[in-house]
Amino acid sequence: MMRSMFAGISGLRSHQTMMDVVGNNIANVNTAGYKASMVTFQEALTQQLRGASGSGADRGGINPLQIGLGTQVASIDGIFTQGASQVTGRATDLAIQGDGFFIVSKGAEQLYTRAGSFNFDEVGNLVSPLGLRVMGWMADASGAIDANAPIEQLQLPLSQVIDPQPTSTVDIGGNLSASLAVGEFSTTSITIYDSLGEAHELQAIFTKTADNTWSVAAEIDGAAATLSSTTITFGSDGALTSAGSITVGGITPPGADPLSFDLALDGSSPMVQFGGPGSAEAWAKDGNAIGFLREFGISNDGSIIGSFSNGWTKVLGRVALATFNNPAGLERNGESVFSDSVNSGEALVGEAGTGNRGLLAAGTLEMSNVDLAQEFTNLIIAQRGFQANSRIITASDEVLADLVNMKR
Repeated sequence: MMRSMFAGISGLRSHQTMMDVVGNNIANVNTAGYKASMVTFQEALTQQLRGASGSGADRGGINPLQIGLGTQVASIDGIFTQGASQVTGRATDLAIQGDGFFIVSKGAEQLYTRAGSFNFDEVGNLVSPLGLRVMGWMADASGAIDANAPIEQLQLPLSQVIDPQPTSTVDIGGNLSASLAVGEFSTTSITIYDSLGEAHELQAIFTKTADNTWSVAAEIDGAAATLSSTTITFGSDGALTSAGSITVGGITPPGADPLSFDLALDGSSPMVQFGGPGSAEAWAKDGNAIGFLREFGISNDGSIIGSFSNGWTKVLGRVALATFNNPAGLERNGESVFSDSVNSGEALVGEAGTGNRGLLAAGTLEMSNVDLAQEFTNLIIAQRGFQANSRIITASDEVLADLVNMKR
């Protein structure tokens, strides 16, 4: 049989593979996080009819005489360029702006994906649409994250709470008006919390007793509290000259620990005495009631930040990203996930925005990077290549038919 016929068959097979790859690309044009593939061909084995020879005394050198035996697929490589972003508005949809892959677990196996369409299951696990669990780091009780620790499955229990904290410091500052007459007073109030997280109303009363001298009293829920000092004084320049902190106590709420906290008069906005209107008020305090998780958001570094009913926010976890020295060496496992291979290199795990890892965009999905114009062009190229190779087989068949017909 003729070599050209087998060359034509190899061309049909190679261009059929190209058609398969192009067809898969087009089929996934709207698949989130899909990365297109491209096919490259290479010459198959060649048959050497005559080797090359160098020049001699009587004649010059001659080139080798070789006939190729067709083509074959050299590689099917992934194209890992950035896909366009689509805003979805779902808080758990994530897109990577730059390099990197989300890490998801399937049992003990770690897989990688660019498709960030995630959601929480019934127990609070952050999962992909097919239930693969998203990996990262969980925060400790204070909201701190150790990104050097091994990654784990991210879970956001909906029953999570922030424990109540009793008030320990109330920062009171502003101006006690020097224009007030002796016997006149200024008051300010603020909400404080006991050890059970119950709120109480603190009222601080400043009464002018003499020039540059004021008495201090405090009431909690209308009951008089005890103070470590009941007098504050100011210099002729209006600055505070007495102790900058007064301890308040003497009240024990039902079932809670006794209240004990400091009135800080020399804090971020220290107490002063100048003429004009008074502005003494509480600037800041610590302590909080119990807080129930109400909603959450994901920042561009992958931090999952919970908002609680008491107005506090807290970092609950952080999504991890992985990069590879050779992303094209990853193996496709279907379901929009990849696994590492000996030629992809080890997964380099870290936080978004570090190293060469991209940042995250919440409420956004990365779309397929399939270029339809290029794919339809490749479709034409594959079709014409297939057609041309089929003509090789047809022409070879006609030559063989002529050879058979020589004997009649």
